[in-house]
Amino acid sequence: MNTEESVITPAQALKWLKAGNLRFIQGEHTPKDYHNKIKQTANEQRPFAAVLGCIDSRVPHEIVFDQNLGHIFSIRIAGNFADNSILGSLEFATYCAGAKIILVLGHTDCGAVKGACDNITLGHLTQTLQHLSPALKATTGFSESMQNSANLAYVMQVTRYNVQLTVTKILNESPVLRELVEKQKLMVVAGIYNTATGKVDFL
Repeated sequence: MNTEESVITPAQALKWLKAGNLRFIQGEHTPKDYHNKIKQTANEQRPFAAVLGCIDSRVPHEIVFDQNLGHIFSIRIAGNFADNSILGSLEFATYCAGAKIILVLGHTDCGAVKGACDNITLGHLTQTLQHLSPALKATTGFSESMQNSANLAYVMQVTRYNVQLTVTKILNESPVLRELVEKQKLMVVAGIYNTATGKVDFL
């Protein structure tokens, strides 16, 4: 893979992410010379992907997709949601810097999702978890007594809705990103990382 290519397609970028994750779960990591890569990326960067994920320490994007320095724009926030600042960062990553794919990456056993399910209130975290409210509202079919973090099926449904609704929000609230998608210069996808297996399921 040559991520310094000036012309790649969104479909190719997706293939690179999938192939990298497969290498990760199979234990076949690509050898990396970080010292040399520092020199190569000192004056410019050309990441092919932007990943919007959670802050969870078990899901470092460059590692789970077997990528090197300069390959991924990594945006991490509890609950992997998109607000205006994150939308601006994604616009920079794609329109300005040329990334061809945005992946909204949730994960199993997400503490932020569980906190939202339990309506946790704590300092500034309260406002952070409010960004997951649309996913809670979209998750139906569970009685009120089952809408909590102890119900793993409920937590998983909220997790799935959260990444899917975040993709929708990105496209609806950023004309810049939507235009790139319409011109087939960008792909916006959702995925969920399994903390037990290391596998990313693309939705």
